[in-house]
Amino acid sequence: MSKYYNSRRSRNLFVPGSEQMFKLSRSKIDLFLNCPRCFYLDRRLGVGRPPGFPFALNSAVDALLKKEFDIHRAQKTAHPLMKSYGVDAVPFVHENMDKWRENFVGVQYLHEPTNFLVFGAVDDLWQLPSKELVVVDYKATSKNEKIEKLDKGWQIGYKRQMEVYQWLLRKNNHKVSDTGYFVYCNGITDKKAFDGKLEFDITLIPYEGDDKWIEETLIKTRECLEQDKIPNAHWSCDYCAYRKAVGEVS
Repeated sequence: MSKYYNSRRSRNLFVPGSEQMFKLSRSKIDLFLNCPRCFYLDRRLGVGRPPGFPFALNSAVDALLKKEFDIHRAQKTAHPLMKSYGVDAVPFVHENMDKWRENFVGVQYLHEPTNFLVFGAVDDLWQLPSKELVVVDYKATSKNEKIEKLDKGWQIGYKRQMEVYQWLLRKNNHKVSDTGYFVYCNGITDKKAFDGKLEFDITLIPYEGDDKWIEETLIKTRECLEQDKIPNAHWSCDYCAYRKAVGEVS
């Protein structure tokens, strides 16, 4: 069995009727929206989807961007990318920045109606002259076309991700701009030679977030976990379609 996958968990499972708060990550909220059945199997029964293997190159780009923006954070200066796109902001300075960017910790908020401790780790935060915070997310890929907007159906997950971060910060009493930004790094592959270097075309893509869907979604997520019957699969879920196909021939 792959070291990245455990067949079944017995910890961090939702227990119906329990008064103990339950940690719910930003990614698990997205999982619920993608497929309630997969979400239930994961958070209630301990059987998660097989994970994808880590994207080491993406992680490297993420780490380098954080180091680069942290230089300007320490100096309280605008990054050249901000200047080139006309964004009047500087990297946000706060004692909790490292914690907010840490996986499995992140920005947290106890949603009392559901008793969910909702959390998500941001990539970066910028601050406007108005003192509003701007949520910034780093993305890395390699495509032939120039990336200037989020217009693919599967990128809805990116948009929800940013909106959850905006919601979490607002719940922590921060003023947050509706406009967030994706720092999109696109690996250039049309060079004549590799020469041991991978160059990136970096674009800054604005996105107007709307977090109004989150409260209702959390309530539905709680209702899903409280029921004893495994919910139906989403029609577009490839994982559930695969399990069904296997069951039909086994």
